[in-house]
Amino acid sequence: MRSSYDRPVISYVWRDAFENDEVEALHAEGFGHEPLASDDWWGRVRRHSLGWVCARHAGTGALVGFVNAVWDGGGHAFLVDTVVAGSARHEGVGTRLVALAAERAREAGCEWLHVDFDERLRPFYVDACGFTPTPAGLIALRT
Repeated sequence: MRSSYDRPVISYVWRDAFENDEVEALHAEGFGHEPLASDDWWGRVRRHSLGWVCARHAGTGALVGFVNAVWDGGGHAFLVDTVVAGSARHEGVGTRLVALAAERAREAGCEWLHVDFDERLRPFYVDACGFTPTPAGLIALRT
């Protein structure tokens, strides 16, 4: 078990440059799928995002966390693709990603930050990040 003294230093950068393959590898690990060489993460965030946060291991530069804040161009931002590498989980990386995204959405004039999550992630989003549970609706467009 690591002590608090040997935790790696993580840097957090809003709208940081990244390579498609590093985000896709992180996403595949976090969401349990094979990496897709065809995913254009860079194009997607540039077209649809208010911004995103990359968390990197300061020593190696390795991407260990990512969150994307998409928006409606007005008062609502939405978190998607929040993911932390297995090696960096339970170190506060995810909560810092969300906090920085929320801070930047607020600075951009957004009034609300939304997130959808599976019930198993309730302790993270509600307890650790401070989201308030709300009723919501969802239509599955693909079966």
